[in-house]
Amino acid sequence: MTERLSTSSLAGATGAAAGDRLPPTRFAYDRHTWKEIAHLLANLPAALLGFTYVVTMLSVGIGLTVTVIGLPLLAVGLLGARQLGKLERGRARMLLGVRVDEPSPLPLRSGRGFFAQLWMSLKDPVGWRTVLYDVIRFPWGVATFVVTLTSLFVLWPVLPFIARGLANVDRAMVRGLLSPSDELERRIAELESDRGVVVDTAAADLRRIERDLHDGAQARLVNLAMGLGLAKEKLLEDPDAAAAMVDEAHGEVKLALQELRDLARGIHPAVLTDRGLDAALSSVASRCTVPVRVTVDLMERPAPAIEGIAYFTVSELLQNVSKHSGAGSASVDVWRSSDRLLIQVGDDGRGGASLDGGTGMKGLADRLSAVDGLFVVDSPEGGPTTITAELPWRDRTEAGAAGSPARR
Repeated sequence: MTERLSTSSLAGATGAAAGDRLPPTRFAYDRHTWKEIAHLLANLPAALLGFTYVVTMLSVGIGLTVTVIGLPLLAVGLLGARQLGKLERGRARMLLGVRVDEPSPLPLRSGRGFFAQLWMSLKDPVGWRTVLYDVIRFPWGVATFVVTLTSLFVLWPVLPFIARGLANVDRAMVRGLLSPSDELERRIAELESDRGVVVDTAAADLRRIERDLHDGAQARLVNLAMGLGLAKEKLLEDPDAAAAMVDEAHGEVKLALQELRDLARGIHPAVLTDRGLDAALSSVASRCTVPVRVTVDLMERPAPAIEGIAYFTVSELLQNVSKHSGAGSASVDVWRSSDRLLIQVGDDGRGGASLDGGTGMKGLADRLSAVDGLFVVDSPEGGPTTITAELPWRDRTEAGAAGSPARR
């Protein structure tokens, strides 16, 4: 079997990158120290601006909640607090070297009604954390401004150490109150993006099915109806010609049925539903112009959605092998590793495959990404090509759907 790649741990991020590490403090003033001093001195005007805005927004918004404009004003105020948080993150990024991801924007243009959008804005955790940040920062901003300004004239030999300690508190506050909600915010943004990919993919599949029906089976059935109509007219006056036309119509029926079978196989093959990936992939491999070795090592079947994506991924990749690879042989390996379904398709062709090569691989990568999958292409010029796809394993929960395909 082709060497199996463990790609489960490819996704992961470290909390502090190497570029975020600051040089150690010392008595000499360097540019990092001056940036920290500038940040601490700017705390006072920034804190005054934020505290004034928050107090005004809360007092007006909460005070007018007895009227119809109170809650909308409070919602607009929270949206403004988001912008203050964006400014503070930018200031911390520029002067303190703190790299904090921007929270995902509120989906206010998603077609929801006015009250749904109002409630979404009022319960925005990013806005409320920014309000808390501006309230806490007011006394802290005054204190850091006074201590830094005094130390600049009185305690200047040890000011780098004082500035580093005060700036570290600022860093902690920015990371704790102005960063996205742990993994939740990032996950929401990823799911919103993946939802768009799924919708686009489904729309493209519907257009393909409609085009195939219109250009293929539908056109043949129209010709069949016309041929049978002409045969009916000639049935009495020219029986031999009518019989020939009926024979021709019979051939059209066979071709139309074959095209409908091919179309149904492209939507969801019956062999996949009945017998699972092993038999379905063997059927796909038998239609490939290159000899393909199929190895499916699964003790049980995954969920139908995952099974379908795996089937169409291998089918598309084997079509690319037939059309573009110039290979003499290919292989398909499918196995389960922990909670992931791994697929590896390799060939000994000319290589050079890439996601932007116009062979549909970008669409495959998007489809896998929409279900938390991965798609890795290793195809140097001259070959060989090895493509690894990884899908999340989901158990088959439908009653009576669990099967146990034979191991190959």
